[in-house]
Amino acid sequence: MTTYTARPIDPTVLKELRSADDAGRGMVPALDEEGGAPLRCCLRRSEPGERIALVSYAPLRRWAAETGAEPGAYDEQGPVFIHADECAGPAAGSGYPFADAHRVLRRYSAEGHILGGELVDTLDDEAFRGAFADPSAVLVHVRAVEYGCFFFEVRRA
Repeated sequence: MTTYTARPIDPTVLKELRSADDAGRGMVPALDEEGGAPLRCCLRRSEPGERIALVSYAPLRRWAAETGAEPGAYDEQGPVFIHADECAGPAAGSGYPFADAHRVLRRYSAEGHILGGELVDTLDDEAFRGAFADPSAVLVHVRAVEYGCFFFEVRRA
């Protein structure tokens, strides 16, 4: 049985985003007084009092630069929360993060073209098996339903 891995934003990319985000803007740290922001660096929700930042991130563009794909019009960027300072990343064995609501699984081909999306009630191995049932799907983005925000990616093993 395949287990799929939720991939946070890579630490090297986080360092870049803390300098200038994918829209070219500098990071503006803020104290999160309430907590609850979905952090894409460590794949958990923020705690009250943590320093976080909202930055623009282009996950498909970053993946395409790694793989040589040409996503064309499917390239997009959007807001993500990260720790303003370096963090330890996700806790080991923490399962699928942000699984507390409906999510959209958006599938992409090796060329970086969207293959479709699916609304899922539960983030589990079965949902990802379904997303990767199409042999041309190599990458899945997990996104919020209400705003379409990127949460994390899963790649074909």
